[in-house]
Amino acid sequence: MTTLLVIAKEPVPGRVKTRLSPPFSPEEAARLAAAALADTLEAVRATPAERRVLVLDGRPGPWLPPGFEVVPQCDGTLDERLAGAFALSTGPTLLIGMDTPQVTPSLLAEGLDFGYARARFGPAADGGFWALGFAEPDPALLRGVPMSVPGTGAAQRRRLTHARLAVRDLPMLRDVDTAADASAVAAGAPGTRFGALHAELDRTGAR
Repeated sequence: MTTLLVIAKEPVPGRVKTRLSPPFSPEEAARLAAAALADTLEAVRATPAERRVLVLDGRPGPWLPPGFEVVPQCDGTLDERLAGAFALSTGPTLLIGMDTPQVTPSLLAEGLDFGYARARFGPAADGGFWALGFAEPDPALLRGVPMSVPGTGAAQRRRLTHARLAVRDLPMLRDVDTAADASAVAAGAPGTRFGALHAELDRTGAR
């Protein structure tokens, strides 16, 4: 059974995308987060997979389309929460976050195509990773990896290769963390909800 996991946080002002403020207000940052999450879930929904699971910190909102299982994130640090998400699956699985609204169904389908590999790795421009996949998930391969630092992606990929897994890389994407990230991602994906909202906020003088 192929599974797509999305790990996300409920887009509540003051709790999400805090590095977008300033120039955006906490409410505008939360609206951008909600748009990014909706774009991500739409791409996941359009990708052939047998299970689609939203691993959520918070409560579902109007941004959640049908067709998803919703489970709460486990407690602990980010590495423990990611490991907990992979513990939900036993077959080929790809996990992404809510910070890449430019992601497409074709890119996600590529991530679920393991071929000869046992792992898929999607590097992020900030040194982290936007996607991680396993032909057979092993949560232990995430526990203890330092998260949210410039070397996170390199450390996680080393963990995979040290476990003697053949790894296939996905294209590098840029996460939306800062206002500069938001501008770059929106410019590259103007047809998304995120891109349209960012353009609207630009016009109304949010930046």
